[in-house]
Amino acid sequence: MLPWFGAAADPGRIHTEGHAARVAIEIAREQVAALLGARSREVVFTSGATESIVTATWMATERGDHVVLPAVEHSAVRAAAGDHDATVIGVDRLGRVDVDELLAAVRPDTALVHVQWGNHEVGTLQPVADVVAACRARGVLVHVDAAMAAGHVPIDFGELGADLLSVSAHKLGGPPGVGALLIRRGLRFRSLLVGGDQERARRAGFENVPAIVGFGAACASIDLTAEQTAARARTERVAAGPLAVLGDPADRLPHLVCLELEGVEAEPVLLGLDQAGVAVHSGSSCSSEALEPSPVLEAMGVDASRSLRVSVGWSTTDDDVDALLTALPVVVDRLLALR
Repeated sequence: MLPWFGAAADPGRIHTEGHAARVAIEIAREQVAALLGARSREVVFTSGATESIVTATWMATERGDHVVLPAVEHSAVRAAAGDHDATVIGVDRLGRVDVDELLAAVRPDTALVHVQWGNHEVGTLQPVADVVAACRARGVLVHVDAAMAAGHVPIDFGELGADLLSVSAHKLGGPPGVGALLIRRGLRFRSLLVGGDQERARRAGFENVPAIVGFGAACASIDLTAEQTAARARTERVAAGPLAVLGDPADRLPHLVCLELEGVEAEPVLLGLDQAGVAVHSGSSCSSEALEPSPVLEAMGVDASRSLRVSVGWSTTDDDVDALLTALPVVVDRLLALR
């Protein structure tokens, strides 16, 4: 990324510097498409998954106002759908939506069905392929939020047959502030951001060349099999501890596991672990500044104030997991003693 911070010319210009920037963007587009099983022309660069989600909803609802979504979708999906006639579908205790129940909510005027690939709080994998196939048979557009799954599980956009798919670079080792919206070939939508012909007139604005280059490089560097194996082994160690696992303990994202705390609330545990040099979270990554309980855990029917979300990434080591497993019982016992 470094050479492009000071030398990124406008990729839309015909001079040499502009051509160089255009080539760099198109190489990155091919790298992102390769990881996600898409055609490069189906990749639209955005500022992240949130923009991609809002854009997908904006695009699809040109055709109608009714939207269907599971209750455990990310806050960006829930907020975007909330501006429309939305039907929210419940989930089971593992956080998984029932395909038949979701399809029963589809109406003749349904413009879009949202379904996430894997849950961002408990890791539970959703029946994405079944939802997409059933909706395609009904002629209903489907948007898949794959922000938490991309780079961690195999994704083949072409084989899946979804209409829209959102990802974010920082979730797979890329830089923050860049993501992509995949739009199935042949679909024509209105644009959320207008004012220029960038991204084939689907997303106006000067392209963030350094971030896009970094996004592509991250996608190209991923050895998915190795990433999955290492992440699964580390989160299995965490799941094997004394605390119960929230969500599906087996059919989940390999790099995320959510634990149920007993006798203590999450916030003091987070602070105690932070003092021990361990960074974990409770609830959604986008709810740190919110005081209300996690909508995901509430939809699952579990205590939303007593969860501990542990995730590992490309830079996580076995020593990091050791530090968590050593510090967690100490922190919890100390808090229980204070009671």
